[in-house]
Amino acid sequence: MTSDGPFPEDPTETRVEILKATDAALRRHGYADLTIDRISREFPKSKSLLYHHYDSKDELLLDFLGYLLTSFEDGLGLDPDASPHERLTTLLNRVLDPASDRDDDAFRRAITELRVQGASDEAYRQQFTEHDRLLRDRMADIVAEGVEAGVYREVDPDQVAAMLHTLASGSMVQTATSDADARAAVRAELDAYFEHRLLADGR
Repeated sequence: MTSDGPFPEDPTETRVEILKATDAALRRHGYADLTIDRISREFPKSKSLLYHHYDSKDELLLDFLGYLLTSFEDGLGLDPDASPHERLTTLLNRVLDPASDRDDDAFRRAITELRVQGASDEAYRQQFTEHDRLLRDRMADIVAEGVEAGVYREVDPDQVAAMLHTLASGSMVQTATSDADARAAVRAELDAYFEHRLLADGR
């Protein structure tokens, strides 16, 4: 999931206003300390509207994840005129950029906390399974384009996408849950992988 978030500056739909408030509260407090009351403090309208739309924090958060999933493609911000490798690199940089700002890191921590719920909650698990599938498929499509254009070697796009997605997800979890930050090292090794394993003739 990208850190920009698909929320307009001034939402006109109440549901989107609530989800935008949820995003702000989740970044500020994290999952464990998130409450409907804290979400309401980020919400410009009456707290009663939150209870009108949602019965619980988890029902709201699942809708929040569903909204992010639905808006996923639009939120990628990939240039359709860029080369396949430029698009793949842009996508990976969103996760592996060690110079990301605090707001990015807060979002990653919040999403990681929600992902952990999938270990015991089937509803969260289904949301993240679907999101992971979409991201892997997007990566695989880009790699397939690169192979067809002669930019990439004759590799298996699904296999490459699975490896890259696992690498990016692992980096996100490590950065969110420990003080270790290996993103720069991972990015350097990834560049070596591109040169020696993926790019045709090392170009």
